[in-house]
Amino acid sequence: MISEIQKINFINNMAKTSPEEFIKNCEEKYENAIEDIAKSVCRDKGRKIIMLAGPSSSGKTTTAKKLSEALSRNGVKTYVLSLDDFYLDRDKIPFLPDGTQDFETVNSLDIECFSNTVNSLLNGETVKTPTFDFLTGKRSDTCFDEITLGKRDTVIIEGLHALNPEITEKINGKLLKIYISVSSRIYDEKGSILLNKRNLRFVRRMIRDFKFRGSSVEHTYKLWKNVMAGEDKYLFPHRGNADIRVNTTFLYEPCVLKHQALQLLYNCNITDENGGDIKKLCEVLERFADIDEKLVSSDSLLREFLG
Repeated sequence: MISEIQKINFINNMAKTSPEEFIKNCEEKYENAIEDIAKSVCRDKGRKIIMLAGPSSSGKTTTAKKLSEALSRNGVKTYVLSLDDFYLDRDKIPFLPDGTQDFETVNSLDIECFSNTVNSLLNGETVKTPTFDFLTGKRSDTCFDEITLGKRDTVIIEGLHALNPEITEKINGKLLKIYISVSSRIYDEKGSILLNKRNLRFVRRMIRDFKFRGSSVEHTYKLWKNVMAGEDKYLFPHRGNADIRVNTTFLYEPCVLKHQALQLLYNCNITDENGGDIKKLCEVLERFADIDEKLVSSDSLLREFLG
């Protein structure tokens, strides 16, 4: 059953009449979910590994950071590791049948290095955790963190493959598995889908890639097909392994993201391949009322994309 709060008429009404309250309610729902997880973790004893997975632009980085902060407030020292730092060197990434490299496959990770690192941490050993340099396409020889886990310390490991048995079964310890995703659609007044979950994530990624990765809209569109295929193949089959699910949809976000998104879409090169998608997405975003980006707090998950 479709909730009225997921319909554009409700969203636009809140955006026009009570934008601060709208933002506050959406943010509190997410923050409360993180706080509940932290309290649950704190009730356990011993070294802990938290596996946090989610599709592209679901907010894994921010969620891991916020969970780490919540755990620290509750007296549990926490470290965050990204599976991205365990990528194989770029020249060792497997290839797809069409000759392009498959950066989405779990086999693009150095699983042996990952398992040795985490299991050494669980054994109380001091470990140098790697950092992947995306400019050179290699793991850095000089940039790393040195970690030793105390008896009650926690490590959060975030990444696309954090729920994949190819990863989790290599860890010799108790795991808490969390799956986060944009899990709500937005509907028109009649109940037809305006923005589906992947639409919302694409808008986030398009803005983020342009602002922080120097990627054009056209390049993001080009990558998106493989990103979705990778999620279908390597992530979604394992989301049922999660102990906890967190919805990272903020129903006010189209009202905030639309300004930057429309600027990018209006100025991109329309081709036969993406023209229909771009036109439809523009028409949908134009229907949302505006909310000033300045009303979004500096620590909101959306800042991962807005800056």
